[in-house]
Amino acid sequence: MPTGPLATAGLSAAIGKLAGVAAAMAALAVGMATATPPVQGVEKLDMSRYEGTWFEVARLPNKLQERCSHDVTATYRLDPGGAVTVLNRCVDADERVRVAVGRATALDGDPARLRLSYMPEWLSWWPGTHSDHWVVMLDEDYRYAVVSDATRSALWILSRAPSLDARTYDGIVSRLRAQRYPVDQLVLTPQRLLEELKPDAARHPLIV
Repeated sequence: MPTGPLATAGLSAAIGKLAGVAAAMAALAVGMATATPPVQGVEKLDMSRYEGTWFEVARLPNKLQERCSHDVTATYRLDPGGAVTVLNRCVDADERVRVAVGRATALDGDPARLRLSYMPEWLSWWPGTHSDHWVVMLDEDYRYAVVSDATRSALWILSRAPSLDARTYDGIVSRLRAQRYPVDQLVLTPQRLLEELKPDAARHPLIV
C-alpha cells in the first residue's frame, strides 16, 4: 500500500469528492422536498351552487383587466349543453362599464378545472385562445372562491358579498402563500357598486 505525501494527497482528494457528492445529494433532497407542488382544482364543485355572480376581492394584475378600476364581478351561467358562460364586468377609471363574455368547458369532465376562451365559438379551435380557469379554493358554503391557472400566473379571490372580512381574507392569503402563490402582488379591488357611482355612470355604453 502506498504511503507518504502522495497517498495522503490521494486520500484527501477522494474524501473531497465524496463530500462534494454528499453535498449535491443533500441539496437535491432539499430541492425535492421544497419543490412547488402542482396546482390542483378543488375535489368537488357543484356548478349549480357555484353559478351566479361573484364579486372580485383581489387579483393578480393581468392584461384582460388592465383597464378595470373598480366594481369587478364575474357571473357564471351553466348552459343546457354543459358549457359555462362567464361574464366579466368592471368599471374603468372613466366610469365606463366594460364587459367581456367567455365560454368555458370542463377539462376531463371536472367542473373545477375549466378551459376558458373569450374568442367567438367559431374561432375556438385556434391555438392559444383558451386559458386555464381552475377553482383552487372554495368555502364549504360557497361564500368565497379562489380561481387560478395551472402556472400560478393568474389569480382571483372572489366573494358572494362585495367584501370579505379581514380574518377570512388573511386566512385565504396565508393558505395561498403556503402553496407558493405570489400573493405579495395581489391588488385589492374596490367595490363601490353602481348605485354609488355618479348618476350618469350607469348610462355609459358597454365597452366589450
